[in-house]
Amino acid sequence: MAKAEKFLVLEQDFKIYKKALSEASEIIRNENISNYPIFAAHQGYLEMGIPIIKKNESGGKWNINASTLEEFVTKNLIYNEKVNDFLKDYKDPDEFLCIFILSELGATFNYFPLK
Repeated sequence: MAKAEKFLVLEQDFKIYKKALSEASEIIRNENISNYPIFAAHQGYLEMGIPIIKKNESGGKWNINASTLEEFVTKNLIYNEKVNDFLKDYKDPDEFLCIFILSELGATFNYFPLK
């Protein structure tokens, strides 16, 4: 399956979470926790962020934890010297969800449109 096809499959998977993640993103930003929310999607267990969606309760395929750029830096998932590069790619959280996907294919940052 080509990369574009995989993205479309993932986008379908995450549609069911869009409303909840959008609300969580707003809370993270409105409560001044961070201007850069990141949602970590995984299918196992992850010691990061705050679990907000559990696949066995949501009927979906993914567990999702709410996190932030700051936590990713603290845990050395994004190195200090790479923060500016990350911020250049980071899309407007009013229009996109930043989802860090951990799967059998590895770990990638993806941006899914809210509209």
